[in-house]
Amino acid sequence: QVQLVESGGGLVQAGGSLRLSCAASGGTFSRYTMGWFRQAPGKEREFVSVIGWGDDSTKSADSVKGRFTISRDNAKNTVSLQMNSLKPEDTAVYYCAASRFFVVTPRLYDFWGQGTQVTVSS
Repeated sequence: QVQLVESGGGLVQAGGSLRLSCAASGGTFSRYTMGWFRQAPGKEREFVSVIGWGDDSTKSADSVKGRFTISRDNAKNTVSLQMNSLKPEDTAVYYCAASRFFVVTPRLYDFWGQGTQVTVSS
């Protein structure tokens, strides 16, 4: 069983930056692919970025490419999401999740954090 706790959310103006972090415990972190997802009010949860267990494979949604960067530190059991050039449409609850596979589909992730709110004002 893996426990995930996100932090770093908040309120930021459009064009600003935030860095989200996710701390993992209770499992072998380095064996899991880690993903970031987000969910805006009234919308389905959507894929943001994913990083493989060895940190050399990453994939991001087209909507965040060039603006968001995912990274992980297996020694510290953390995964981060650096978000730059934020837009109002990035406003959502952001979740980190762990999967045994390098996938972007939320239902294939085994463990989820509680989420952290990101609000981007125009």
